[in-house]
Formats: sequence, C-alpha cells, structure tokens
Amino acid sequence: MSDEVTEFRIEVPEEDLGDLRDRLRRARWPERETVQDWSQGVPLAYLQDLCRYWAQEYDWRRAEARLNALAQFRTTLDGLAIHFVHVRSPCPDALPLVLTHGWPGSIVEFLDAIGPLSDPVAHGGDAADAFHVVCPSLPGYGFSDKPTARGWGIERIATAWIGLMRRLGYSRYGAAGGDWGTSVSTCIAQQAPAQVGGIHLFPPLAPPDPETLDDLTERERSALAALDHSAEWDSGYSTEHATRPQTIGYALADSPVALCAWIVEKFRAWTDGGGDPEGALTRDQLLDNLMLYWLPGTGASSARLYWESIRQVSDWISGTVDDSITAPTGCSIFAHELQRPSRRWAERRFPNIRHWNELDRGGHFAAFEQPELFVDELRAFFRLVR
Repeated sequence: MSDEVTEFRIEVPEEDLGDLRDRLRRARWPERETVQDWSQGVPLAYLQDLCRYWAQEYDWRRAEARLNALAQFRTTLDGLAIHFVHVRSPCPDALPLVLTHGWPGSIVEFLDAIGPLSDPVAHGGDAADAFHVVCPSLPGYGFSDKPTARGWGIERIATAWIGLMRRLGYSRYGAAGGDWGTSVSTCIAQQAPAQVGGIHLFPPLAPPDPETLDDLTERERSALAALDHSAEWDSGYSTEHATRPQTIGYALADSPVALCAWIVEKFRAWTDGGGDPEGALTRDQLLDNLMLYWLPGTGASSARLYWESIRQVSDWISGTVDDSITAPTGCSIFAHELQRPSRRWAERRFPNIRHWNELDRGGHFAAFEQPELFVDELRAFFRLVR
C-alpha cells in the first residue's frame, strides 16, 4: 500500500453552494414550539433566522481561503484516505503533537490555536513551547474518506494516527483531544507508550470513585447532577447515533436545516455562552464548522462512530472496565464541560497526572471558545514532559 502523502486544497464547486442556498430557501418548516425556551429543541424563530443568514449572507469562500492557508494533506492509512492539517514549526526543538477533534466538531475548532501552538514566538510566546501540529479529520468526518465497512472505532483510529505520525517522521510526540479526541488520545497512549511523551485531555473520562460517594465535595455533587440531567434530557442524539446512524443520516445528508438544528443545538448546550449559541461563538464560526459536515455529506458517517465505540466509552465512564493509563497526563476541566471528574476520581484511571486545572470559563469546544486558554493549558502540561 502506498505511503504517499499528497497535498490537498478545498475547492468547493460553485454549484454546490448554489444547491445549498436553494435547499435553504425551499425548506419546509414545522410549526413553532409550544414553550418559550429551548426545552423542546431549537426554537423555530432562531433557526429560521440562522438559516436565512446561511443562505443570504454567509461567505464560505472566506472560510475556504482560511483553511487553504494551512498546509493540508491526504494519505491512506489502513485502507482509508485521511485528511489532515500539518503545520511544522519554525522552531527547531518543537514537539510533534497530534490533535484530535470530536462530534459535532472538526478541524475548524483549532484554527485559532494552530498558529500560537506552532509558532509561539510570532504570537508573543516562547520558542520552547513550540509544536509541530498534526490535526487529522476523523474517518467519516470532514474531508477524510468515509469507511465502507464496520470496524472504524476509536482503537483503530488511534492505530491509524500512530501510523500517520510515523509516516511523517515523528518518533516521539504528544497527543491531545476533546470529545472523541479524548478517547482516541487515550488509546494512542495505550498502544504506543514508547512514542507518546504525554497526553492532554479536555476533559479526562473517569468514573466516580465508589469509595467517595459518602463523602462528596460540592463540586462532585454538581458534576453528578449534571450527568444525571444530561442522561435524561440531552442524550437523545447519542442514542440515535449509537443505534440508528443510517436512519438519521438521511435527514442530515438531504436537509441543511435538519443538519443545522441537529448540530447547533449541541453548541448551544455545550458551550459557555449563557444559553445562547452565539454567546460563545459567532454565527460564522458555527457555520464554518457546519459546512465541514454539509459539503462532504458526513451526517451518517460521522454519527456511525457512536455505533462503533460509544459503548466502549460508556464502560470507561461508568467504571465497568478498569484500564489504567500510565502515560504522563495533563487534564483541563473547562467550566461548562459536561464531564467534570474530580482529580481524586481521575487519578484512579490516570495515576500519572502531571497537570490538573479547573478553569472558570469555556465549555466542550475549548479551543474554539477559548483559544488562548486552550493554548496556555497545552503549553503548561507539555513543558513538564518534553
């Protein structure tokens, strides 16, 4: 199999953009919700206004140009072509870093962080904190190919990322990620302990320690209450992805309105925006990310990762499976993140925590919402393990 790495540019045909605008204009809308909030889902008035903006004012070519300003490539790993950004640092002692997104995110999450990470001097930082940044699109996401057979779960993705870093000439590196990227980075540490200098997780996935349940801190009680609320009111998307990704995929591939509602709802719930999707991110940022689902038609293929791996991740979170991770670990808990384990819980699964920080702002999409804090967290941890 070829080890060729080929340059890649995003060049969306104008007719694809015209088709998107036409679909948005011809949307068939339901009646409005019977409540005055988001408790039944995305309010009709909000979604109509966002989709009007998407059709009439949003400029994809701006986003396309920004992505194409980065060095992008594709290469085949385990039979699947993977798209990735690879920005080499001008600093000679930079540490290679593989940075992995999740759902409903994309490489767009990291656009404001890649520059400061790869060239800290140009952004007022120290050359000693430099990284060679490798940012792949998950299989079935963005401009990576879609798997055509089952089996592309988090462990296989981790194996592919290890192969990618080897192909790029990196024998020692760090791994970092959020959402699915947390699990992929953890699997990389399990599979390649000699190559991985450390993993940075935002957040770590760790179950409550049963021995602490009679002596919980206020913060631990709050974390458990948030998980209970999410399980009852905010997990329908996950159940659908995990059980019937193909079924929901038809709506997500055919209707930009359906895709917009499906994804923007999660940005509203998971960001630190005070209940407003645009309280943490701009409309253009939300739509830039959304376009990496609409243009390549990845509604079904991205959801299918839940069918492949969510049960394994759930076992980790519940403590059903005991798998201690011995790699040096950095943990950042952003204020509005759903999974907020305490350090004493996390240390049972990650006994080699070198950096732990609980931040007072930011949410699930840390690099997207708070790029400066995100960069600071990565720098602080990897200084300890370079």
